[in-house]
Amino acid sequence: MSDTDSFIEEVSEEVRRDRLFNLLRRYGWIAAALVVLVVGGAAFNEYRKASDRAEAQARGDALLGALEQSEPGAALAAVAEDGSVPALMLAAAALEEEDKLEEAATLLDQLASMPEAPIIYRDVATLKSVMLRAETLSADDKRTRLVGLSAPGNPLRLLAEEQLALVDIETGDLDAAAARLDAIEADAEASVGLRLRVEQLKLALGLSAQSSDAAAPDGN
Repeated sequence: MSDTDSFIEEVSEEVRRDRLFNLLRRYGWIAAALVVLVVGGAAFNEYRKASDRAEAQARGDALLGALEQSEPGAALAAVAEDGSVPALMLAAAALEEEDKLEEAATLLDQLASMPEAPIIYRDVATLKSVMLRAETLSADDKRTRLVGLSAPGNPLRLLAEEQLALVDIETGDLDAAAARLDAIEADAEASVGLRLRVEQLKLALGLSAQSSDAAAPDGN
């Protein structure tokens, strides 16, 4: 390589270094900001995961401590004040066990009104609340709460129909009750336990004979 070529190469290299230096001086803050963002984001994610684990651990310890009480209902209800779905369901179950039906139903209503809770939990809470308030809710109020649960495709529709049949009986509409109970018995999705309850209810009210008479053709 001649001295001229070597000189030209050195000058070109110097120019490249100057350009790189100028670029770094002009845009280096962007790279630094990206590094800070990536490192900060990773640190924040780790902090959030650790916080979530600690919160879950604390809630679990609180639930276990409440369950160890002689009457865990009130303790569980206090834990459920943060709106935790499992805590609300456990608290409602404990209060029902302690025969505190209105308090249990209140917690279930709270769960049923939580838009962030899965729909199946809200529907179960609505159904259970109606059942717990069977003696205090009006027939119209029960129907209003149950009608949506009895819609085709709802996993709780047969249980809701059972409760609606009880409302029919409460209001003296035995024909409507018999039709609902017959439909439950004929439904392929009805469980064995549900079929037994329906048959016992029909026998107790004389609805089985009534349904048979209505279905029998005229003649000898």
